[in-house]
Amino acid sequence: MSRKQTPLRPYFEKMPEIGKELRDGEIRRSQANVDLVKEQEEILAKEVQRVKNSGIPAEKIHQRGGMTIYDRLDYLVDAGTWCPLHTLYNPQDNEEGCTGVVNGIGKIEGRWAVIIGFDNKVMAGAWIAGQAENILMVTDMAKRLNVPLVWLTNCSGVKLMEQETVYAGRRSSGAPFYRHADLNHLGIPILNGIYGTNPAGGGYQGISPTILLAHKDANIAVGGAGIVGGMNPKGYIDEEAAQALIDGTRNFKGKVPGRVETHFDQTAYFREVHDTEQGVLDGIKDYMRMMPAYDPTMFRVAEPAEPKLPVEDLNMLLPANQKRPYDAVQILARLTDNSEFMEYRPDYGREVFTGIAKIDGFPVAFIGNQQGVFPGYPEYAGGEYPGVGGKHYREGLIKQGEFVTLCGRDNLPIVWLQDTTGIDVGDLAEEAELLALGQSLVYSIEQTELSMMCIVLRKGTAAAHYIMCGPQANNNNAFTLGTPLTEIYVMHGETAAAASYARRLVKESEAGNDLAPTLEKMNQMIQDYQDKSRPAYCAKTGFVDEIVSLPELRKYIKAFTGANYQNPKSITPVHQMLLPRIIKG
Repeated sequence: MSRKQTPLRPYFEKMPEIGKELRDGEIRRSQANVDLVKEQEEILAKEVQRVKNSGIPAEKIHQRGGMTIYDRLDYLVDAGTWCPLHTLYNPQDNEEGCTGVVNGIGKIEGRWAVIIGFDNKVMAGAWIAGQAENILMVTDMAKRLNVPLVWLTNCSGVKLMEQETVYAGRRSSGAPFYRHADLNHLGIPILNGIYGTNPAGGGYQGISPTILLAHKDANIAVGGAGIVGGMNPKGYIDEEAAQALIDGTRNFKGKVPGRVETHFDQTAYFREVHDTEQGVLDGIKDYMRMMPAYDPTMFRVAEPAEPKLPVEDLNMLLPANQKRPYDAVQILARLTDNSEFMEYRPDYGREVFTGIAKIDGFPVAFIGNQQGVFPGYPEYAGGEYPGVGGKHYREGLIKQGEFVTLCGRDNLPIVWLQDTTGIDVGDLAEEAELLALGQSLVYSIEQTELSMMCIVLRKGTAAAHYIMCGPQANNNNAFTLGTPLTEIYVMHGETAAAASYARRLVKESEAGNDLAPTLEKMNQMIQDYQDKSRPAYCAKTGFVDEIVSLPELRKYIKAFTGANYQNPKSITPVHQMLLPRIIKG
């Protein structure tokens, strides 16, 4: 007879339950909030659809017998696991309205991977402005999570009319080739399905991954026909040069460089060649089954379970009014398995919560901002003012630093639920060492080697946005999500306007001048802050990696967690963990 049990069963099998069901009255009063959330979701949905419709119509690709990038992803990724990222990312506001690549995290044949592909509807997958940074964020995510990177390459090379926006520089379109070499050096495989014509940089994009699988009509090359025809420049084009270009192009018209008979039959770069587009994707699936991955049972501490409280409640619980407080534990209770949470030091540093929960049966750490007012806190204020939720004080910063350090010891991935207005300011705050303690938290994060994700529920403000593992923590931050209620700014627009124009108001007032022109400038500044902090703007500029509806947050948390435990580089045996024992005391 044999017996089995999950590790540290007394700690993890049944954790303290949190949250409570919403009463009928609460549901009724929340309908206006739900409407405001839906309004933002509709704005975002239109933006997403605009991006998906970029370039030529999908029907044209289908008429040629081809698949779009979205068709390829639908065929390749396990149903229900796709978590798109950077959908609205377009930091240089280029005319294509996107960066020409589609990416995210999902499962292929039951294994998590970071997946990226060129949008072959947009200039045949050309290098365009903003794309290089997008690619770097994705390759860094694969490195952080230690999971395979899967490429669907269909890259026509540089958009030559705007080469200065993509070609050169420290983080330009050439940097991903070094990232690929870096990933291979670290033992992180890169699988590449290659379609279409891929000259110049597209060729390096095709050759730099670990395993190359090609469609029969694909090619990769140092240069295409046009490049070959113009390799002896005079500094201008005359009729003689034009005729040479015509002749060169005609000669290459029948046989482009780097086709299958070269790179399969001769160089043997292509590991496989497939007659159909689906065949290439089937080949990727075959290789994904070979990828290193632990059985989830290795690290699960309990059977997977959905939250006991419905995730749809989140649209009622998180107020669209940024000044309105809410019960952060109620949010957490809609995200964790069985709506359970084991809290670390609940009576210390009351403005933040820290603790352990289960996601899909795996142990995961959570850190987030409490909301509301805390009379008699912080102690160093001596009663001069109360603590306010969303702001950071001495005890809260110490608690977060301690907790992150312990998570590093126990190898617990961390999910940050950020809704912060900043760090306390003033002489009392400086005497309480908040400046140093904020940087100490940054240091604790950097020392851990942990993978983390950040969700900006509503506000990401001032240095508090940095210290709570915002995207600036890019050695640890795998990705950052926003919601339909997210706002990110250095300070609220009204505060910024007051800081910028207060002295002018005094000057104009003392001179007896009309205040209207100054007030107009102040209100223009407030509106500018509003326009440049909304969810769609945050996604476009890369302040967040994706805007996700509130009920979809758990799906992304599960993807993050599953990827972390698929093939971890460092393991703490569950029965040797300290943090659960410290919490129990």
